[in-house]
Amino acid sequence: MTKDEITTKVKEMIVKSIGVDASKVTNEASLTDDLGADSLELVDLTMDFEDELGVSIETSELSEVETVGDIIDLIVKKMEVAA
Repeated sequence: MTKDEITTKVKEMIVKSIGVDASKVTNEASLTDDLGADSLELVDLTMDFEDELGVSIETSELSEVETVGDIIDLIVKKMEVAA
């Protein structure tokens, strides 16, 4: 999977999981402040990423994620290590 494919998939999953308009899901958007995700939604979203993309995201890593771009970068990094 390329970074562009991962980016598209992650953004689609965020739209579906959080229920926000796709135009708001930019790399710079804060998951909590801009998109309104609460901690439970972030945990659910993380589990979706793990199931759908085959990556394992630790709670400590999730606490460092603030933006859509941060989660994309983390997943890309995890997938490169797994590849």
